[in-house]
Formats: sequence, C-alpha cells, structure tokens
Amino acid sequence: MNKHFLIITACLLLLFKTTFAQTTAETEDQRKLRMKWWTEARFGMFIHWGIYSVPAGVYNGKEIPGIGEWIMNKGKIPMAEYQKYAAQFNPVKFDADKFVSLAKQAGMKYIVITSKHHDGFAMFRSKASDFNVFDATPYKRDIIKEMARACDKYEMKLGLYYSQAQDWNHPGGAANGGYWDPAQNGDMDQYIDKVAVPQMKEILTKYGPISILWFDTPTNMTPERAAKIHDVLKLQPNIITNNRLGGGFNGDLETPEQYIPATGYPGQNWETCMTMNDTWGYKANDKNFKSTKTLIQNLIDIASKGGNYLLNVGPTAEGLIPDEEVTRLQQIGKWMAVNGNAIYGTYASPFSYLNWGRATYDGKILYLHVFKWPANGILNVPLQNEVNKAYLLANKTAVKVKPTADGIRLTLPTTAPDSIASVIALEITGYPVATPVPSENKTVKASSEAGADNAAKAIDGNPATKWAAAKTDTTATLEIDLGARFNIDAVAIQEGTGKEQTIKEYRLEYKDGDEWKTVYEDKKIGRGVLKEFTPVKAQVFRLNITKASPGIQIQELSLFDQ
Repeated sequence: MNKHFLIITACLLLLFKTTFAQTTAETEDQRKLRMKWWTEARFGMFIHWGIYSVPAGVYNGKEIPGIGEWIMNKGKIPMAEYQKYAAQFNPVKFDADKFVSLAKQAGMKYIVITSKHHDGFAMFRSKASDFNVFDATPYKRDIIKEMARACDKYEMKLGLYYSQAQDWNHPGGAANGGYWDPAQNGDMDQYIDKVAVPQMKEILTKYGPISILWFDTPTNMTPERAAKIHDVLKLQPNIITNNRLGGGFNGDLETPEQYIPATGYPGQNWETCMTMNDTWGYKANDKNFKSTKTLIQNLIDIASKGGNYLLNVGPTAEGLIPDEEVTRLQQIGKWMAVNGNAIYGTYASPFSYLNWGRATYDGKILYLHVFKWPANGILNVPLQNEVNKAYLLANKTAVKVKPTADGIRLTLPTTAPDSIASVIALEITGYPVATPVPSENKTVKASSEAGADNAAKAIDGNPATKWAAAKTDTTATLEIDLGARFNIDAVAIQEGTGKEQTIKEYRLEYKDGDEWKTVYEDKKIGRGVLKEFTPVKAQVFRLNITKASPGIQIQELSLFDQ
C-alpha cells in the first residue's frame, strides 16, 4: 500500500462515518419528542396567498373554473402575461400582527403560509429568482420575514408551504397536464439545482426556526430529485414535513385534503387541510362558505380521530383576510376559549362511533362532545369504566351517572350549554374501554379474494389492511354475520385514495329470512363515508357492490349500533 492510497482510504472512512452519523434514523422516543408540540396543537391556520389574488379567479373577463391559485394552469395563461400580475400586487393593508393574532384568537397553535406556490412566485426576497414579492412588485417587502417576526412575537409556530416540483414560471419546473407555453420548456434537474434547492436553503436559514415544511404535488419528482430537496432539511433538524415531497420520502404526516377520513389513520400523525369556501387562493366570487357550526364540528371530528385541522384563509390582493373568514375564526375562538381543553393535547376517541357526537381523551379526562343534545335529558355512553366525576365543561355543573348493562347513562340538564357542541367531562379510572363495535372481527365472507387481502381484513379495525376482490371483478359482495341481532344505525366504509377508488354503485343490505333487503344505496364510496340511517335490527349484513372498475377493495367497514 502506498501513502496516497492510505490517505484516500482514510478520507473515505471519514466520509462514511460522517454520512452514517447524519443519516442514522431517529429513535421512536426522539420522533415523539420532535412531534410533541404538533400532536398537542390539533388546530392550525393555512394561508394561501400570492399574486393569483390579483385576478381573483377572472382572466380576460371570464371566470376560470377551479381553485384560485390554479388560475394560471386552468386558464392556460402564458408566462409573460401572468408575470404582469406581480406589478399589480401591492398589499398595503397587510399586517402580519393581525394575521397571527387572529389565528391566536381562533385557538390555533401554528400557521403554514405559502412561501412559493405552483405559479413560481415567491412571497419572500430571493436571490435564486427575481420573481418574488420584493423584486417584482411595488410592495418591496418580504412577507415571510414579517410573518416570522409576528409568529415569534405571539409565540405561534411558523410553517412554510413550498412547491418543490410544480413551477409554471421557471423553465423546467413541472406542470400537471403538461406545458402550455414554450417559455416553460427546460430541464427539471436544472430547475431543482438552480431554483428549488437554493430557495429551500433561503427559507430554512433566513427566518429563524421553521416548524413545518409543507410540500405539495410531487409531479415528476424522482428519488434523485427529491433527495436533493430532502438533504436541505438538515438545516432545521427539528422540522416536521408532510408526505408530499415524492421520490419515496414519506415525511411525518398523512395529509387528507378537503375530507375527514372515516376512521382516521390509527397509529399515524395526520392532518386534514380544508378550505372555508371552495378555494384555497382568493376568488372574489366564491361565497360558498361553510357555517361556523360545520367548522367547529369538523375540528372536533378530526381531533376525535387523532388528527389535526389545518383550516385555510385566502387573503386578498390588498392584504386582507376576507370578512367571512375573520368572522368564522372569531366565532370558533369563542367556542375554543370555553372548550379548548377538550381539543388540545387529546388522543383519539375510544369509540368508533357515537350517534350523538364525538369524544376525545387527554389521559385523565374523557370529553364527550354532544352535537345532538337529548330532548329527554338521557345520554347513553358505551363506556365500561368507572366514572369518578362528571360535569359540564362550560360551567362545571355536575352530571348524574348511572351504570347500565351496555355502559353508562348520563342525566343532563334540559338545555344544552352550547348549540353547536356541548362538552361533558368524565374523570374516569383507567384508560377508557368502549363496548366493542358489533362488526369488528366477526364472521365475514366475500364473493372473491385476491391473495392475502382476505375478507377478514375489511373488519379488523385497521385501515392499513384491506380486503381486495379478484382483480378482474366489476361486482362483489362482502357479507358479515354479527352473531346476534343488533340495532344497526350507521356504517363507516373506507375504500382508499386515488386509483384505489373504483366503486361506482353499491348497496348496504340486511338479511330478512331468505331475502336481502336494502338499507340504503349510493353511487360511490370514495375516500371514506359515514352513513347514518333509521335503525335496522338484523344479524347478517352485506355490502353489495353492483358496479365498479376492476380493482375493488375495502380498507375498513364498520357497522354501529345504537
């Protein structure tokens, strides 16, 4: 061996040790510590804001279908035309303190704001591209910098959305559906190296601690391209990322969009992101706002399944959050001021279904969120634990508890403390134990099965497993024998996401003697559905899939009784 060989060998060993040290997987305890604040937060604000708020959904005098921030793509606006909107973006009414204080008033614990969306426009001063709020607009201020200062002032966690793959204003950036302007043509690897990676380094070094990095739509994102982006994350070792980077990087969070999964994601961290109306980025004509009741009950439903709620606002080109969104956030805040303890730091409900509401648990207290206050004052709860104390969370009024064969019975005041959701606190002995779901792990048979994905996996209480019919089937049945007659009044069915959604028509049926009778029928299941119906007393039920594309599967099916 010569001296040069020894030197090279030593350098390679040092490089290997350094690389190994950097890539050593964190322990489960380390991961839980990193995720702790997020799992306790339960509620955050999403902010979609950019120069798409200038056209506000209208191009060349025509309303462009779809969501506001996609107007360039959906309207096939040429790069040179779209870039002119930057000269009209002057949000002089923007006040970062007001944005953050509104989130805090609503009871939110973190904010995720778009630092760059698919249109390629950066809401921060960037050396990697002059298509940014400081260099391309008359505003000449760094919005992300101001948001970072305000979040620090109000002790609010700051997260940044960054479109790592799609970029319609930098040559080589990806575009769903393909390019529509020759100026977009380019090399994606060069785009990653010259724009995405440098801008990622900027946002992770210029603004202090960044708690979340929210990627989106990993179009054309290969493992090699994604690895370059992922490598930049080491600049913020405690950062939390979602599952949308692409290239095989799973991130920390599942991110169902615009829906609440029927059974959540047991054992995983997940976050439903949702708009208040139908758009993320501002559209002047979109007035289809959800009610405050819906938004609060969504928050409760998500928390009861162990998830977080990332609720969106879409500021105007002037820099104002629309009044309709402000009003709803203030109303949510009033509810949270009274009932926040039943949301923050809670775990998923021990009950798969409650026909009168939802439940959360904080390790000591079981919180019952009652949506349908009983007219007779009697609330039956399928809980097997001893209750040491029961009271209304709003005013600490004591609630009478009586054990029953199926759980406990609560005697409540005639009037609900809150018309949207009233919370009852139960101080219990031990971890909450619920009466089992009638369908879980009962006798089940299917019309066909594909390999190891057998029928039993559809009712095992674990949505990570599934039943799959034979690959070529376009109809199928899944039959469950409950072993006894139950008053079934609801069903939750989870089919899957994307290409896994093949069911087009189906019926839920029950057996009456030798005859199958319909409980209800519908056109599709989709990501997941929870259906309530008039109680049906029967022992055998059947999911009858009457029309589907090949690839039928059910991740989970649960039948619930009263």
